[in-house]
Amino acid sequence: MIDAPSVLAPTGVIRQPAEVRCAAELAALIAHDRWPKPRGWRLSPRMVETFVLGSKESLPGPDGPVPIPAKFVGDRRLVQVAIATLASDRALMLAGQPGTAKSWLSEHLAAAISGSSGLVVQGTAGTTEEQVKYSWNYALLIAQGPSDAALVPSPVLRGMRDGAVVRIEELTRCAAEVQDALISVLSEQQIAIPELDTAVFARRGFAVIATANTRDRGVNEMSAALKRRFNFVTLPVLTDLVQETEIVARRSRELLHDLGVEPVVPRDLIALLATVFSELRRGETLDGAARVKTPTTVLSTAELISTVANGALLGGFFGDRPATVGDCVAGLVGTVAKENPADLDIFREYLATVAKPRKDGLWPAFYAAARDAVG
Repeated sequence: MIDAPSVLAPTGVIRQPAEVRCAAELAALIAHDRWPKPRGWRLSPRMVETFVLGSKESLPGPDGPVPIPAKFVGDRRLVQVAIATLASDRALMLAGQPGTAKSWLSEHLAAAISGSSGLVVQGTAGTTEEQVKYSWNYALLIAQGPSDAALVPSPVLRGMRDGAVVRIEELTRCAAEVQDALISVLSEQQIAIPELDTAVFARRGFAVIATANTRDRGVNEMSAALKRRFNFVTLPVLTDLVQETEIVARRSRELLHDLGVEPVVPRDLIALLATVFSELRRGETLDGAARVKTPTTVLSTAELISTVANGALLGGFFGDRPATVGDCVAGLVGTVAKENPADLDIFREYLATVAKPRKDGLWPAFYAAARDAVG
């Protein structure tokens, strides 16, 4: 049962950045790091890998053992390539479908390498070149003329000046002129400020991690010149059901804990929902016995986490009980139909041909609840 008055997390902060949330882990890793570190890095590449992928053994800390859980579950070699890229003079591009943890991975890489993940440029259609380079405090500019005091540095310029990792989210959503401005920054590793007759040169430790949604190809396609400045690491969609179930259970638990909520979602219910998501994504049942239609919406792991967490909140607030199949199905239906209402017909067909014949475990309850929800 959820105690409604205690919903706010103890800190009152909805979501803490990785370097705050994982401060004890980072401190323990720094204290026990015996490997060579690139200039400007707080941790060695091996310890960055340990922070991201986790360790089976806890590290000694001042207040007892400090466990290092995995922040990202995926191909170890891909993570190693990403870390090695950031130690070079090239930028890193994390590409993949929505919900493959691109932003999550970039945040934790930045926190481990620089101790801060807050230097972020959010790519949108309204992102300007000033957000990549610099702008001015126009009141001071008019009163005093160009000066250091009037200069407003972008996250990229601050990262260059401080030798820190900068994150650029959804780069392909930025207009072509913004992407072109980034080419010179990545090529020359400096930002010229002609108004002050000076330039800011990148210090060791400066690196850029960009993310791009592969489903958004054609929004603002990256030029060949810009692509050459990046090493691309494509994050695949999870296909291992056990692995996805574990990730969803852990991340939904963490999400609810941040809200000050005691999560109560049965593991077999999470496994059932992961099965539904997986089969609709891949277009066939897990045993390969039947083909199913795939909805146009992306049924990502991130969407599954949200569905499970929302079900826990419904069950706790309004059901006075652990989350039921019906609680989670309410969020699932909205997820399936969020891009195209016609996808509900695909879901109805899945219920009739795949879910209805299954009589074991929670499948009958799932079929009944989902059938009632979609009509």
